Amino acid sequence: MEKSNQTKVVLLACGSFNPVTNMHLRMFELARDHLQDTGNYRVIKGIISPVGDGYKKKGLIEASHRIEMAKLATESSDWVTVGPWEGQQAEWVETAKVIRHHYEELLAAERNKDEVDTVKIGKKRRHEDRDGWAHHGRTGVPQLKLLCGADVLESFSVPNLWKAEDIAEIVGRFGLVCITRAGSDAWKFVHQSDTLWRHRKNIHLVKEWVTNEISATHVRRALRRGQSVRYLLPDPVVQYIREQGLYTAESEEKNADVVLAPLQKYSEGCN
Repeated sequence: MEKSNQTKVVLLACGSFNPVTNMHLRMFELARDHLQDTGNYRVIKGIISPVGDGYKKKGLIEASHRIEMAKLATESSDWVTVGPWEGQQAEWVETAKVIRHHYEELLAAERNKDEVDTVKIGKKRRHEDRDGWAHHGRTGVPQLKLLCGADVLESFSVPNLWKAEDIAEIVGRFGLVCITRAGSDAWKFVHQSDTLWRHRKNIHLVKEWVTNEISATHVRRALRRGQSVRYLLPDPVVQYIREQGLYTAESEEKNADVVLAPLQKYSEGCN
């Protein structure tokens, strides 16, 4: 039952989704259960945002296919949907910018609901906090939190993969819901980072007790070898892959000699 003091939350998952797996979908369910069990939140929506082709990750097939597979995978969900904007961009878009884009969409939707609230929200957004960010999670506007796996927490420490100010904004302004797998010590990464530790109250770590180790990399390997991937992916996704002839030895070598977009951008000092 919804309580008047509960904060509405939208979960946003960014990544390759190459292809989208049942584990990706399961993450949303785990995160929603965890947040709602606190009694403080009501999760109203989940968004899958496949990265664009400009990310240049090895084996990354076209975003148009990954977006379509994500749409097929979420057809049976009444709350998880697909945000195609990131994948439709010609150049790679930093995760912080993707989150801002979706938050602006939430603000726009709230404006459309009530013209009176439009004025109030606009004034509140102009009031910035000590970090220089417009306040997030005002009355009527859901909070937007990044949903990820423990590997993303770990990747924050990889040189030239993230901008320090982006990490601070993602965790400090919006918040993080991290699904941890068996054998991973997510709190270790939080403890080792001054930025993450400072914003630790905005980080929700969710333990997956029912072990699910589906890996998109392993799925692609099975597909290349002509092995079954049924029950690892939603059936409509399996059918789409078969019909489109996706994931071959050739596609796995795509971008093999290309530097990952963030590593290329940040190592060149282009901030």
